[in-house]
Amino acid sequence: MTTKRIVTKRDFLKKAGVAGAGAVGATTLAAPYVQAQAPIRWRLQTYAGASLAEHVIKPSIDAFNKAANGEMVIDLYTADQLVPQGELFRAVQTGTIDAAQSDDDSAASPVDVAVFGAYFPFASRYSLDVPALWEWYGLKEIWEEAYAEVPGVTWLSSGAWDPCNFATTKPIRSLEDLKGLRVFTFPTGGRFLERLGVVPVTLPWEDIEVAIQTGEIDGVAWCGSTETHTVGWADITKYYLTNNISGAWAGSYFVNSDRWNEVPEHLQQIYRLTIDSSHYYRQHWYWWGEAHYRTSGGKLELTTIPEAEWKTVEDEAMKFWDEIAAQSPRNARVVDILKKYAETMRAAGAPYRYG
Repeated sequence: MTTKRIVTKRDFLKKAGVAGAGAVGATTLAAPYVQAQAPIRWRLQTYAGASLAEHVIKPSIDAFNKAANGEMVIDLYTADQLVPQGELFRAVQTGTIDAAQSDDDSAASPVDVAVFGAYFPFASRYSLDVPALWEWYGLKEIWEEAYAEVPGVTWLSSGAWDPCNFATTKPIRSLEDLKGLRVFTFPTGGRFLERLGVVPVTLPWEDIEVAIQTGEIDGVAWCGSTETHTVGWADITKYYLTNNISGAWAGSYFVNSDRWNEVPEHLQQIYRLTIDSSHYYRQHWYWWGEAHYRTSGGKLELTTIPEAEWKTVEDEAMKFWDEIAAQSPRNARVVDILKKYAETMRAAGAPYRYG
């Protein structure tokens, strides 16, 4: 009898599937999944060249495209591929591209706090300082406030990259060696380095290697050891200064507001999660690489400016901070947070701060 009941049920389902095309049960069992509409498609440009993008964003975009399951696809473009880096923010705002990964500073964001993007001198000592400042010391709320005033762009998140060291064709062993040095660097960081006699240079990413090889520039103050080796600059420079002007680059994710609002909430959440996964990947990739390339895996000779001499650079940075704070009340709030954070880290002692 058990067998008979099963056969009868199967016969019923078979007949229902043929005779009743509108039956929900039969349609669910018989019909394959058909996507109702074309997927949402974004074009995202990163600040990074192709070799660097393989680490700083591509894994997370690949993960997003897989997790979106055909509902959305993000096409990734590297530095200057669609628009010049200095026009990146404006391109997101006008909808020329849908999203960007960059620091606020070099992308020419119009907000006052953009100067704190990339390498604001001595704002951080370690990469963990950046997420701590944004998530626990109030910078996230300040960034949300600032970008709420800019039509067309939604700021989503900021995270840490690598420190800012010099990789050059000439050795640097004293502050005197910095004078007249021509280096590729970021806008605000370059303004500070001018105080030390450095000549900051802005060039498209793809032109940097040739500029170093031809002697147009003497090197870069754009990254740490990991990137210097990953992108090939370690093959055409000779020296790496262990002193840095910042312990971590601060970069952000931006989207065109209209395009963002078109995305269903579950896909927005997936995108935010993959941003976080990128933040996490960079934390351990850079932490590994900065030590590895200084020791067993590096190609460059390490040089160091004596600590007492370098202290004068740190003191100069505090003057720079006060000048930036005077530019707007909101900048003053950020500088106040940075000062309190630095005091907290010093008071906490090792491993937060040494010496």
